[in-house]
Amino acid sequence: MARITIIETGQVPQKYREQHGSFPDMFERMVRTEDPTATVDVVSIPNGDALPDPGKLEAVLITGAAAGVYDGLDWIAPLEDFVRTAYANKTPMVGICFGHQLIAQALGGTVRKSEKGWGIGRHVYQVLPENGVVEGEAVAIAASHQDQVIEPPNDALTILSSDFTPHAGLLYANGATLTVQPHPEFDVAFAQVCCELRDGKAPDDVVATARASLAEPMDNAKVGGAITRFLARRTAP
Repeated sequence: MARITIIETGQVPQKYREQHGSFPDMFERMVRTEDPTATVDVVSIPNGDALPDPGKLEAVLITGAAAGVYDGLDWIAPLEDFVRTAYANKTPMVGICFGHQLIAQALGGTVRKSEKGWGIGRHVYQVLPENGVVEGEAVAIAASHQDQVIEPPNDALTILSSDFTPHAGLLYANGATLTVQPHPEFDVAFAQVCCELRDGKAPDDVVATARASLAEPMDNAKVGGAITRFLARRTAP
């Protein structure tokens, strides 16, 4: 039975939270689809919770957020320290979207706003063969981001990629750290909300194309299951 500590770094806007839940709620649903016996704890940075000692945790999942990892907010540097300690301890750790970018930045990578603009709707990513985590040749998952990992850390292997997001999934050399840019925790209804939130911010044609793309099949369950199994790994330091 996995015990996963979710680090909540951002919050679903209140308008949508009652219907769709918080980001930790979405991840808990994702995890329990694969492992109904999993235990989930939540540490909420927006609510002022203190970061725990990563050496005492079984597994860590860092959520998405509206913030940029380069914004200089007072909680980002402590979270980067947390990541480096967890990495050194080989604590199973997964980062999604902001979490993907934060882990990359903490471990020496480069993150910035992409000149390609908004990535929203259903995106298809090529899968690195025989990567040991995600199977198949390609996966389709909902995305919602402007920032990207531009240069991965030296310890990171790119296992998911697309023309729009060349480093969409990273598997790290310690064998216990996995990060992805898109959102396997989003259902189609919340992915449509993310498109709605980009009205007036992203070009109209980008938003319209993103909305239409969400009618196509998605691989959320496949990727969510792979992430849940990864978090249940135990790697000795």
